[in-house]
Amino acid sequence: MSRRRPPDEGDELLVRLGSLTAQARERAELQRSRVELALALQRGMLPRDLPVAPGYRLAVRYAPACSGLNVGGDWYDAFTLPDGRIGLSIGDVQGHNIEATAFMGQVRVGLRALASVTGEPGELLARTNDLLLSLGGDLFATCTFMRLDPASGVLESARAGHVPCVWATADGRSGIAQDEGGPPLGVVEGVDYPVTRYRLAQGGLFVLLTDGVVEGPRLSVEDGLDQVVRLAGIAAVAGMEAGSLAAAVLRGAERSGHEDDAAVLVVGHDGLLADVPRTRP
Repeated sequence: MSRRRPPDEGDELLVRLGSLTAQARERAELQRSRVELALALQRGMLPRDLPVAPGYRLAVRYAPACSGLNVGGDWYDAFTLPDGRIGLSIGDVQGHNIEATAFMGQVRVGLRALASVTGEPGELLARTNDLLLSLGGDLFATCTFMRLDPASGVLESARAGHVPCVWATADGRSGIAQDEGGPPLGVVEGVDYPVTRYRLAQGGLFVLLTDGVVEGPRLSVEDGLDQVVRLAGIAAVAGMEAGSLAAAVLRGAERSGHEDDAAVLVVGHDGLLADVPRTRP
């Protein structure tokens, strides 16, 4: 003889299921709203326009991470300094949440503000490091800052714990920049950041990027950088536009299986300047 469940028990089960479904929808809507807010904040902090200089081409590509609340703090920036030279920065904030995005904005604005006082890359990173430490936060950031002189083609570079840049020349040479660098911003007080000088020759280019471009579950940093080196070398020999190269580098990042932000900043020179070896200041 089968037992029959009282009618009110089935109704109660349906009510509970309906309540749980409504709560799940509310949580999903809240999560989506937070992601949209973080992405809007992130986009609003990135520059809309890039500087223009005769004989030079700048291009950027950016792909934000969108895995759950995994919104990171990668940034790129390019702006004209008071003396007419061009400042270039790219970086990555520790963490993947709204706080990281907000901290990214502080770093980027801090770099721009301090660049009005000094555009020398090593001193600029040192002052930004001191500023972040004075704010007393728990986050830190890696960063590369370059200063380009359009008149001479000289690039001065300082690096704070960030993944190195990639270079290529029109005669087929390419490689990874070997500047010394220092620790990330916001970690250690009183740091000096060494400066390395390069000269960007006709047809030459530099690729600044974040680790989301070259590192992931399916790709090591070394292999990722080698991939960008090959792309940059081909692009320089073929005379590829900066925008096309930036897009190709970002497409290559998809092979890494990364869930991080990915930012690429390319600076290329199509004017007439002689190539000279790298020297240290």
